[in-house]
Amino acid sequence: MISFSKNARVALYLIRSVIYISTVPIVFLCGGALGSCSAQEVLSGRSEAAELQKLEPALKFLRERNARTYAITTPNGIDEAIYVEIGGIEQWITIRGEDRNNPVLLFLHGGPGDATNPWGYAAFRSWLKYFTVVQWDQRGSGRTFGRNGAASASTITPDRMAQDGIELAEWVKKKLHKDKIVLVGHSWGSVLGFLMVKARPELFYAFVGTGQVAAEFARSSAVAYTALVERASREGNSQALAELKEVGPPPYKDGKGFGVIHKWANLFEGADVFLASALGFALYAPGYTIADINDWFDGQGVSGERLGPHFDELDRKLLGGELAIPVFVIQGAEDYTTPVSLARSYLDALHAPRKAFTTIEGAGHFAVFTKQDEFLKELRMRVLPLIR
Repeated sequence: MISFSKNARVALYLIRSVIYISTVPIVFLCGGALGSCSAQEVLSGRSEAAELQKLEPALKFLRERNARTYAITTPNGIDEAIYVEIGGIEQWITIRGEDRNNPVLLFLHGGPGDATNPWGYAAFRSWLKYFTVVQWDQRGSGRTFGRNGAASASTITPDRMAQDGIELAEWVKKKLHKDKIVLVGHSWGSVLGFLMVKARPELFYAFVGTGQVAAEFARSSAVAYTALVERASREGNSQALAELKEVGPPPYKDGKGFGVIHKWANLFEGADVFLASALGFALYAPGYTIADINDWFDGQGVSGERLGPHFDELDRKLLGGELAIPVFVIQGAEDYTTPVSLARSYLDALHAPRKAFTTIEGAGHFAVFTKQDEFLKELRMRVLPLIR
C-alpha cells in the first residue's frame, strides 16, 4: 500500500467536511443520530430530537408522494431493490426502467462512498424511458455499509471493488438477459469504471466517464486554482479573488488552501445547491429512514479513509491507458473539481476503438445530475447506436 500524502489526506478530509457542514444541522441533530443535546438547546428548552419527531408526519407524506411521483407504471417496467451477494457480502442495488427490453446502464457513484440510491430515484427518472438503470451502493457505501458495518472496512480496496463491479455486471447480464451493458462512472466511479473495463471489456458496450478523474491530486488542484482565479477575475468577484490570492496556488502546508479552492469550486459550480437538494430527496426517499441517511454519511467517511491511500497509485494507472471498447467523457463545462482541460487531455492520451469528448454548458462536477436531460441526450446520441 502506498502511503497517503499529507496534501491528499487533508483534501479528502475537507471534501467530506464541506458536505458534512452543509448537512449535519439537518441530519445529525443533537450530535450524531439524535444523541445528546447542545447547550443552546438546553437554554432554549427545546430538544432537537423532539423537534425532529414533529417532522415525521411531513416526512411520511413526502415519502409517500415521491413513491407515487417516481413510480414505474408501464406494463413491461421493472422496479426492484434487493441485496445481492457480491464479493462475499450482501450489497444493495436497485433496478428501474420502463421497459425491460431497453439497454441496461450500470451507474457507478462517486465519493468514495457517496451512494446515489438515496436520491437517484428522482435524478435518473427521465432516463428510464430509454435505459434500465442499475444503481449500486458500493462496498462501504449507503445500505451496503449499513448491512455490513465497519467490520467490512478492511476489504475496501480498489481491486476488490473492481472485482465487485465485475461480479455485479455478470449478475445483471444474467438476470436481465442481456449480452452486454453500458457503464457510466461519476468522479470516483470514473476510476472504478476504468478498472472494470480494463479487466473485462467484453461485458460492456461502452464506458462513459463524467466528473472524470484525470490527474494526480496535486496537478488537478493547481489547474483548478488557476481556473478559479480566471473565473473570479472575469466576473469581478473581489471576495473570491482576495481569498484565493491570500492562500496562493498549491501545494499547501495545511488544509486552509484546499478549503478555499473547494469552497469556490462548489460555489461557482452551483454544487452547494445541488448537495442540499440531494439531501432533501434522500430524506424523502420512499422506504428510507434517518438511519439509512446516517449510514450514507458514515460510509463516505470510512470509504474515504480506506481508499485515499490508493489514489496516487490509481492516478498513475489512469494516465495514458488503453481500453478495448468505446469511451466517452461528458464533462460539465464549469467543472473545477476535476478540471475540464485535464479530462480532455486524459481522453486524448487514452487508446480506444472509438472515443469522444463533450461538455455540458452551465454545469460543473455534478453535470450528470444537474443537467440529466442534456446528459441523457448525449447518451442516446453516442451510446444507443452501438447497441441497436
